[in-house]
Amino acid sequence: MLAIAVPAFALTWWLAGYLIGRDPGRPALRWAGAALVAYAIAVAAWTIAPGSRTAEILICLPALAWAGSVVSLLPLAPAERRPIDIGALVLGVSFQLMVVALPGAGKLVALTPLAGALILLWRSHDQVVPRSLPFALSAIAGLYAASLALVLIPLDAGGPAPALAANGLDLLVFGYLIAVAHAMAGGERLRPDLRRSLVAGLGVLVLVGTPVLLTMSEVRGNHLVIVLQFVPLAVAATAAGLTGRLSRLIDRVALPGETRLRHERATLFLNADALLRLRERRRLAEVGEPEFLRLTRRALDDFNDLNRLSRSPLTDLPVVARRVAGRGDDQPRARARELRAVLREAVSALRPAGPFGTTEDWRYYSTLQFCGVLGLNPYSRRQRLDGLSREARMAVDWFRRNVPRDTMRQWQREAAMVVAGRLWTEAFSSDRSRHATPNPS
Repeated sequence: MLAIAVPAFALTWWLAGYLIGRDPGRPALRWAGAALVAYAIAVAAWTIAPGSRTAEILICLPALAWAGSVVSLLPLAPAERRPIDIGALVLGVSFQLMVVALPGAGKLVALTPLAGALILLWRSHDQVVPRSLPFALSAIAGLYAASLALVLIPLDAGGPAPALAANGLDLLVFGYLIAVAHAMAGGERLRPDLRRSLVAGLGVLVLVGTPVLLTMSEVRGNHLVIVLQFVPLAVAATAAGLTGRLSRLIDRVALPGETRLRHERATLFLNADALLRLRERRRLAEVGEPEFLRLTRRALDDFNDLNRLSRSPLTDLPVVARRVAGRGDDQPRARARELRAVLREAVSALRPAGPFGTTEDWRYYSTLQFCGVLGLNPYSRRQRLDGLSREARMAVDWFRRNVPRDTMRQWQREAAMVVAGRLWTEAFSSDRSRHATPNPS
């Protein structure tokens, strides 16, 4: 059991750290990380007390977290997202209580929310990126369900250890699929960044996991020592998964008074991370207009997050390249700043003529300018109006009084598509006209 527990614990904990560190703001990555951490803790509990009630409850938690990750991937309209998220949370808590109450094989009820989430994903498979994701997740979910059943149902099949190992392998594949979905949705590369982190994770497994395994083998029966051995393994695996973020955290602790130095080092770290995840330079026209529109909408959603913008393929827009060439700084964050300026100008172009108003003509500009560019949340009780312009205060008051939250989000999506269409036309209309065949008549 120890020969399986230590590698399974180390690798799942490492991948959890990698997924969360990749982009902590994405719910799908957080839920996937939670599923992997839950499995790692369950493996530790099973190592100390095989087949105990606590271990069986913990081994079912990843299925519920997995369901949350799948729900986060659903391409829902703003009006649909909130009830689906609330319903998923309520169902998750309810099924967790059932897992605690039911004995043995009855705990397989934890798979029900996962099955429901996958059904919802299949219903909107034509809008999911990549298109093969529902099939891949469903296939690995079937294998996961089989391995979980072998863990919970006593069978003469070599004991629970092989089933636990298969369970962990399924979760590792699941984590990889979520990382692929996140990378493709953002137009990022995955392999170089993941490969680099995997090397660090395998290094932890060899350099830390081997002494841990040997120590556990020598102190069988001493549960306290065994538990303590998992602690440094978890710390080292976390460090391997969160390498970039950990470096910036160490700078904050070690260089508290060196604000400028910390800022410059943080910029270098972020540029290095972005270079690993940027796709190869190529003409954006090759991605096609629908994909370009989706990437533009995502960039507008990430307008105030320079780190996300620095990984966007839109940093290769011709207008961005021209601006960067004039400044002599071709680093990812410099391109992200220029991309943000281009997006800001595109939003400003939506503004109708005349003084600020609240008519139908102003809905697209107001939604993107005040809720996107300025980052205001009209529906938040904590939104402070101090220092805002008169237009911004009027816009916040108008949204609060007259525009439901779901309507505002729908306007935001529609306005983003308008901006994306204009950027596409401006960026590639000259290329199309240059390559067009002259009409002989």
